[in-house]
Amino acid sequence: MARILAIDYGIKRTGIAVTDELQIIASGLTTVPSETIITFLKDYFSNENVSKVLIGEPKQMNGQPSESAAIIEQFVEKFTKEFPDMKVERVDERFTSKMAFQTMIDSGLKKKQRQNKALIDEIAATILLQDYLSRKMF
Repeated sequence: MARILAIDYGIKRTGIAVTDELQIIASGLTTVPSETIITFLKDYFSNENVSKVLIGEPKQMNGQPSESAAIIEQFVEKFTKEFPDMKVERVDERFTSKMAFQTMIDSGLKKKQRQNKALIDEIAATILLQDYLSRKMF
């Protein structure tokens, strides 16, 4: 079976998480500068078998697209041009960053460590992916 990769795309940084080959466990992979994400993914896809990519879809509380939605749509267009055969699924990413920050607190990270925005992005991608896996099982 192939992995599923999740992307929490941002203007500056992009958090990435991936499943194991059995698609059971979501793990944070890394955070990369957003301008290098396509290059990173080309390399990753050449070394790993990935069947699907989840890309966060930012929404407001009322379900309408958030202000960053246009930037992420541009990324999705670029992604689908670069990887036309890759299956892409958009998933609601509301609260993932807040949940990531709370996870850092709950796990006992010190204040200085919690200020690491790259780590927040990676954890947010992991939460997005784990939530998808949980819903997929039912």
